[in-house]
Order: sequence, then C-alpha cells, then structure tokens
Amino acid sequence: MNLAWDDALWAAAALSIDPAGLRGIWVRAPHGPVRDKWLSELTHLHPLIRRLPGHADTERLLGGLDLGATLNAGRAVYQAGLLLQTTPTVLMLPMAERLPNDTAAILGQVLDQGQVTLGSSGMTQDTFIGVAALDEALDDEPPMTGGLQERLGVWLDLRSMGRSGGESEETRMVLDTLPALDLEALRAHAKNMPVSDVQVQAMCQTAIALGVDSLRAPLAAIKLAKIMAALRGCDVLEDEDLGRAARLVITPRATRLPPPSEEEPPPPEEQPDDQPPPEEPPPPPPPSDDNQGDDQEQPEPPPFDPTDMILDAAQTALPPGLLDALAAGTMGKAPKASGSSGAKQKSITSGRPAGVRPGMPGRGARLALIETIKTAAPWQKIRPVREDGRLAIRTDDLRIRRFIAQTQSTTIFAVDASGSAAFARLAEAKGAVELLLAEAYVKRAEVALVAFRGTEAALALPPTRSLPRAKKELAGLAGGGGTPIAAGLDLARKVAEAEKGRGRTPLVVVLTDGRANVGGNAGQSPQDAALAS
Repeated sequence: MNLAWDDALWAAAALSIDPAGLRGIWVRAPHGPVRDKWLSELTHLHPLIRRLPGHADTERLLGGLDLGATLNAGRAVYQAGLLLQTTPTVLMLPMAERLPNDTAAILGQVLDQGQVTLGSSGMTQDTFIGVAALDEALDDEPPMTGGLQERLGVWLDLRSMGRSGGESEETRMVLDTLPALDLEALRAHAKNMPVSDVQVQAMCQTAIALGVDSLRAPLAAIKLAKIMAALRGCDVLEDEDLGRAARLVITPRATRLPPPSEEEPPPPEEQPDDQPPPEEPPPPPPPSDDNQGDDQEQPEPPPFDPTDMILDAAQTALPPGLLDALAAGTMGKAPKASGSSGAKQKSITSGRPAGVRPGMPGRGARLALIETIKTAAPWQKIRPVREDGRLAIRTDDLRIRRFIAQTQSTTIFAVDASGSAAFARLAEAKGAVELLLAEAYVKRAEVALVAFRGTEAALALPPTRSLPRAKKELAGLAGGGGTPIAAGLDLARKVAEAEKGRGRTPLVVVLTDGRANVGGNAGQSPQDAALAS
C-alpha cells in the first residue's frame, strides 16, 4: 500500500465533507498525472467546486454593486461575491504561489471569521467555504504567502510521490460510498464525537516535539481525526485516526526532529567470582486477615498515553530529504533569490492595477469609467434629470485608477580597501559584485562599488548592469593605506541619494573591519567621525 497516496485520498474525502471546518488544504504539486488524479478524486467526492481566480478584485470576492440592475432599478442593487457560499463549498485556487497579498488577506479574514460583509451596508452573513490552494512553485521559488497557508488545516505535498494509486481496500470502499451518504448527518456526527483530554494533550505534545508552535495545527488535527473516524463509522477516536491526522497536519509543518528518548540505565556490573553473592532480601510478610478476600481494591492502571503512537505515525511520513534538512537545521530558510528587487511604489500611470480612488483624470491619471458610473448610478433618482437623458455625473463621482509599480534596485558596496583588510575584503567584494551581476539581469538590478582607502573614498564602479565592465574595473582595484570609514560612508550615501533621485531603490552593503584610523575634524577622532556618518 502507498501510505502517502492513501493519506492524500483521506484528505480529499475529509475536505469534501467539512471544508469550512478544516478551512482548506494546501497542495504543493506541479502539473502531472499525480495531481490530476487527486483532483479528479476530489471532484468526484465534492462536485460543488468553484474556481477562484487569483486576479479577482475585492468586489468579485466579497460582492459589490450590480451596475446593470442598479441602472434599471434606480437604486443600489448588490450582487453576492464568490466567498459568500450558503452551502459547504470548496474554492479551487490555482497557481496559489502568485496570489496577491491583498487577496490572501481577504481570504484569511473570511476563513477566520466564517462571515462575509455584504457590500457597503455593513451586514454580515455566514459562509461555508474551504480553500484548495494548488501551489506550483518550484523548490527554489517562494511558495504561497505564509499567512494563508497557516490557516489551511491540511498540508499535502504531492511532489515526492512518484505515482498515484495503491490505496487500501478500506480507503477505496469509503471513497466509493461517500457520494451516497448524508453529508450533513456525517458532519454533525463528527462535530459531536467525544475526544478525551489525553488525546488532545498527546496531539499537542507531538506538535511540540516536531517544533510546531502554532495552536492551529493540533486543533486542525483533532478536527481531521474526528471527520475520518466518522467516515469509518466509529463513535470514538481511534489510534488510526489520530496517526493519520498527525501525518497530514503536524508532519508537514515540522521544523525539527523530536528529541531522543531517555537512555536506558546501564546493566549492573558483574560480581567477581571471589566475592560472595549479595544477600537476598527477606520475603514480604504474609497479608493479614483484614486484607484478605476477593473484594480487595486494586489500584487502577494509568490511562493509556497515545503520544508515542502519534509521534511515531507522524515520523513515518517524514521524507528522507526533510529528515536531512531538519537534522542540518536548514528548514524554514527562504530560498536564494536571483538579484534583488526594489520596493513597491504607488503610481497613477503604470504598473500592476491596485484599485481606484477619487480624483480628477489628467496628467497621466486614467479615468476608471465603470467605477465612476457605479458611484453615480445610485444617485440618479434624486439628481436633476438631464435633457439628453444621460447620467448626471458630478466631480465627486470621478474615479481614477491606481497602480503599484516595482521599482528597480541598485546595490552599493562600500568596501574597506585599507591595508588592514585589503586582501580579504576586496576578494569578497569582487566575488559578490560579479555574482550579483550574473544573477540580477532578469530583475534589472544594478551594482555600484565604493572603495575607501588612504585618506579618501572613490567610486570605483558606477552603477551598472554590465558584467564585462565590472570585471574590467574590479581587476585594477588596488588596496592598502589607512581606513577612512567616514569618507566611504559619506560617498556611499551620496551615490544612494542619486540613485533614489533616479526612481530606484538603493541598498548599501558595507564590508569593513570597523577600525577607523583616518578622518574626522579638529577635536573629533576617526572613530567618532565614522559613527556620525
């Protein structure tokens, strides 16, 4: 039996039963037969799946003004958004790694509250949604935003599965009979299923042992275990349900290996042959007549602690690569990015669309025609009717488009080329500059180099994206002399201010041993001058 695929099918079944309770599932998988097979199983179990475009705006998500109905009725008529679902619904989110932060924030808020605010009326209505986020990011690319993935109960990684299939007979029987079951009764049965304090404590201890600090994880694991127990027709949680829930919720979030178990005490040393054996303790006295009888009270055995069982089940799902990464302490580190991107800057002329705002068109600002009509439409009944029958639009109704543009960046290296650190610092700087230039072409990042030595600082390499030019300039860069840190920082700041004036994002990287011995005015030491700069 393929344990990973078997767990993946149970996750799809649980999501189809109670998407709002689990809040969703984060699926990491590229396009391929394994993902297609899993999606077909989910579609078979839960036909009510709606696709949620990543570029959907706020009105499409939460609902907004229906322009056609508003113009016909002469009053504000609102339409429901995708996030308002009165029946349990799975929202499919393809390419979740490209989800904008504002959309992820809206989804996270709705999943937390279980409610959607209707239009501008401020009224709220319950919603019953769960998100199936399909993350197609590669190993060296950033995944879906962390705020949303933390709220999704189940994390499923299909990338390491070489094939699909191989599920157990029980799993296949449950999947085949699920569409004919009463899902509402099944959800109520899972919700009312008892769970003991020992089981909750064991799940929490498993999360702590694997370095999962969030309280959402053990709560989601308990919910998932109750759903799977209800699927199997059980009235109580069993070890099988707790172990599978731990593999689907706790294991993918693991950040460290569990601590080793306590070592057993060493065996007793053997007695030499020339020493007599130790005396045996006297036998215990016979029980008195008062304590004899079959009705003697026996001490109750301690309750069974499932912590070890759940932890063992969670560890079986750890792939070998994850074990090596956990042992090396490299989990949780962000992947290396090729180059550096600049800061996001608001614009009214170009960039990625970011909504609208009140304003006058002109000077590059573009009129948002539809949003302007939406603003003016509800007021037509109380405004004077125009002779030509057209809409009465006032200045306050005008809306202009907003954009967010990604500015380009310039990395400025301020390098200590003095005698105390010339060889090491210049070698590091040359390697770093060449590496950044080789990797930063896609993001149009530029690199500059300020070298300070002797009594002054100089711009050894003006901002450039040309790798041959950088190599030519760096080849003749000499070192030696004093350490004028103040002069180097002052020049780096001037270069940064000039780049900022060009509309770029400057980043200053200083490489120095900090031993300033040149610079400063009368009564000021070189070290104080460096600190002031």
